[in-house]
Order: sequence, then structure tokens, then C-alpha cells
Amino acid sequence: MTYKTIFKGRLDFGNDKSYEKVLKMFQHRVESYYKSDILLIEEEIFDADTRSLNVKRTIAQGSKKSWSNTISVLEYVAQFAVAGEMGAWMTEDGKILDHGIIEPTSERIAVQAFIKGRKLTEVQGNETEAVEALNKAIEKYEKHSEAYERRAYVKVQLKDLKGALKDYTKAIDGNPVNSRAYYGRALVKSKLGIEKGQLEDLEMAIKSTIPLQPLFWLARRKKAEYHLDRKDPKGALLDLRLCACRNFPVDNPNYKYKRYMWFEYGKALAATDSPKEAEEAFGKALAYERGPKQIDDLEILESRSVLRAENGFTGAKKDLKTIKELKKAMAS
Repeated sequence: MTYKTIFKGRLDFGNDKSYEKVLKMFQHRVESYYKSDILLIEEEIFDADTRSLNVKRTIAQGSKKSWSNTISVLEYVAQFAVAGEMGAWMTEDGKILDHGIIEPTSERIAVQAFIKGRKLTEVQGNETEAVEALNKAIEKYEKHSEAYERRAYVKVQLKDLKGALKDYTKAIDGNPVNSRAYYGRALVKSKLGIEKGQLEDLEMAIKSTIPLQPLFWLARRKKAEYHLDRKDPKGALLDLRLCACRNFPVDNPNYKYKRYMWFEYGKALAATDSPKEAEEAFGKALAYERGPKQIDDLEILESRSVLRAENGFTGAKKDLKTIKELKKAMAS
């Protein structure tokens, strides 16, 4: 039986000597250990110019054995990398059966400093120590895209937005498909009021991820909000529809925005002369919890009641009655 597998990511080896060594070890291991039964093609993934194993979004059908062999050889070469990250997914009918993130874990200073710095960024109050560790990683490997991206994230927490912008750009220079860096830079540009390149960064964040990654949908939501902020509901429609209709697991960070996305989708549909679809979207919004955007039932019902009244739909009076009861309950 075969399964759909997806691989995407990059592992950097730092210099020509390390790159050539890893390439030879990869070739030997694939031929001797796995009899060439892997799901990636050597000529398509090794990049001598960047001294990296660079897997662009690659989809392949393979057995569990082929999947296991591919994961094993990637984990093997990752121990010789100085930076990078590789994602792998095995799916069946859209359901994730197995998923792994492969990254360097060796004792090299650049690797350990980055691991330490990244861990420190996860706990508020450790910003200074995190920056120090990430500085060390960058000193040891100046093209450490992931370290620049994490340092930029910390600088955002420290309100150093201009410094964060520079680091996000350096992260992208080091790895032109660093999706987190594009997403982060778009957010920083928004905070700084920089219009140039903001939409393009969000589009690159989407392009350099896959729908199985939460960041893909976070970037789509932000892209929709970009258009909404500019009074362009038509431009936001596609991303709103895709985000609202996506069946996210409850533990996915995008799930908590479902009410917000259905509500905004409803308003965008109403503004683009699709009242019946807008009415349905408002109804679906009510089925989800408030979430971070704090869209309450009252706000949705008020929008739907106006829509129904303006278009002669049934239910407007019922919505108004519910609105009155909610307001009375809130006042008591």
C-alpha cells in the first residue's frame, strides 16, 4: 500500500568540505543501506551553490518502508548540518498519519547555541539570555537563517521593531524560503506602517509553506485582514473562504479564529452582493466560540438582522428579538 508523502525544508552544511562529505555519505547510505528505496532524488535536493540539502515542496507516493528509509537518511545527514529544518508528512485521504521535523542536534556550538536560544524564546522574561545565545549561533554561522528569525521574534517582544525588521530580512537572505521570516516581517511592516512589500511577504509566507502547516493558514488570515484594512472585501474573499471552510483540529492555533473568519467572510459577502451566502456565513459563525477576536453573538446577530431586513429574508424579527433578550441579560 502506498501513501502520499510531502517533504519540505533545508539543511545547511556551512562550507564546501562539509557539503562534499555529506553528499558522499548520503550516496553511500542510500545505496548500501536502503537499496535506493527512498522518496527523494539526489540530483533534485543537493545544492552545491548554497552547500545545502534543499527540498522544495516535494510530493511522492510511497510505502511505509520508503517513508521510513527517507526519514532515516534525512536524520542521518542532519547530524552534520550546522543549521536548518526539514518537515515531512505522510498522509492518507487528507489525514496525517505521520509527521516529523528533522533538524541539527549535534554538539557544534552554532547548533547548541541556537537550540538554547530558541528554547529561551518560549518563556517570557528570558529575552536577554535568548538574544545572547542566538548571537553566539550567528557568530559561529553568519548565514543562520533560523537564528536571525528567532532573534527578530525576540526583538519584537522587546519593542525593537526596526531591529526585528533587519533580522527578518537577514533570515530571508540566508534562506529565501524561510516562511516564518516572511510572516514575521509582514507583521513588523504593518506595525511600522511600511506598505511596501507587506502583501508580497504574506504571499511568500503562503507560497513557502503547505496547507498542513498552521503557518500557511495564519498567513492567509493575515492576508485577508490586509485587504479588509484597506476596505477591499473583494480582495479578501478567497482567503476568508478558504480559512473559514478549513476543518481545523481543535488543537490547531487557527481553530480559535473560526468564528472570526466566518463573521468576516459573511461581511465580505454582504459587501460584494452575495446576501444569501452572507446569511449562511453568519449562521456558521454563531456555531463557534468567541475566540481571541472576541466576536460575541450580539455583533453577529445585529449584522445578520440588518442583512435579512435589507434583503427581505425571513428571520430578521427573530434576530431582533434575540438581540433584545441578550441586551436585557447583559444589563441585569
